[in-house]
Formats: sequence, structure tokens, C-alpha cells
Amino acid sequence: MEIRKATIEDVKDISRIYALSWKFAYKGIIPQAYLDELDEDHWESAFVDWIKDNVLTAQILFENSEPIGCVAYGKSRDKLLPDCGEIVSLYLLPEYFGKGYGNKLLDSALSDLKEFGYERIYLWVLKDNQRARRFYEKNGMQCNNDEYVLEIMGKQLIDVRYVDF
Repeated sequence: MEIRKATIEDVKDISRIYALSWKFAYKGIIPQAYLDELDEDHWESAFVDWIKDNVLTAQILFENSEPIGCVAYGKSRDKLLPDCGEIVSLYLLPEYFGKGYGNKLLDSALSDLKEFGYERIYLWVLKDNQRARRFYEKNGMQCNNDEYVLEIMGKQLIDVRYVDF
């Protein structure tokens, strides 16, 4: 297993990991029509910009030289928490769920954020994503009950904030 900082050359793999993870993890949460239409290249241009402009740091996880997971993080996007670090996303290929790889990615991101000087770190999780919520709780993060409402294909979804402070 290897974790390294992602480069622009990795964005195709990152986007594929995200799309396949979304299709599996969000089944029954996000409208199926949206998941069915989600292309593997959906996140490529966003990650090119984020990496190129140093908006986010991404780390990619390899097992036997195959990219299987990614975590993205950086300075808080929430104006109310300007001194915090934020984990924006953490995704694995579905066949690697529940095998400890997510723990490795989360630990690596938290360590990096603390090295950047962030003592307080948060992330958002879909309220209905019980698997992810249990994962973050097992890793010592706590839901502080802040909510953010978003909409996909007319369905309202609620994100809840998890904090590490």
C-alpha cells in the first residue's frame, strides 16, 4: 500500500474512484437517475483546477500499484470557520470498503492538516449515509449537528458536520 500526494496526472483515476464510489455508496440516498448518468470523468476538470491552483490537496492511495482511493482536503470553505481545516471528500473503490484503507487515508489527511497548522478540522457527511457516519465516529469525529441542505434532481439532501476538535 502506498499513499502519495496526487498530481494532475492522477485526476482521471481520482474521478473514476469518485464516480464508482458514488454509484455504490449513495444508492438509495441520491436519486438513481443522477447516479446512472454520472460519468467517470465528472470530476476531472475540477481536480485539475484544485490541484493546479493549490485550492485543495489530494492524496491518492494505491494497492499493488492500482489507484483505489483518494482524499481531498484544505483550508475551510466555511467563512464561519476560517481557522479550520476541512476534509472535502474521501472515497474508495467499493470493493475496498471496510478493509481499513479509509482509515489510512483519513489518518494521512488529518496528519497533513495538522502539519499545515490546523488544530480544528471538520467535514460534511450526508445525513442518510450511515456507513460513512459510523466510519467517522469510529475514527473519533463527532457530529455537531450543523446542517447544510443541498438538492440533486429535485431531492433535498442534508449534510451534517463532523468535527475533530
